Amino acid sequence: MDSKKQFYGTGRRKSSVARVYLVPGKGKITINKRDIEEYFGIETLKVITKQALTITNTLEKFDINVNVHGGGFTGQAGAIRLGIARALLEADADQRKILKQAGFLTRDSRMKERKKYGLKAARRAPQFSKR
Repeated sequence: MDSKKQFYGTGRRKSSVARVYLVPGKGKITINKRDIEEYFGIETLKVITKQALTITNTLEKFDINVNVHGGGFTGQAGAIRLGIARALLEADADQRKILKQAGFLTRDSRMKERKKYGLKAARRAPQFSKR
């Protein structure tokens, strides 16, 4: 691997979009120019973010820079995980089987259902009154 080499992956989840850059390094994760510990307060979100790295044993091999926007924290964590998995695949194609089996290369297609006319929300109808 070249020391100047950079690997890229895009991750999406709900309305979150993450642009992930993997650079060979010591394992520092930076999200929107902030440390992961500072960005995600909840431990489960940090675990979700690092899952692809943990399963491929590359946690200390890459420094990760992420630009993420849209959605909430959970959606952003999912988007980052997909972005990291795709970038890892670009770095080493042999990791594909491991990542695929874990389900980290699959885009979660579930989205918010749109609001319909005549209703208060996607499926919530106005309260019914007989008279």
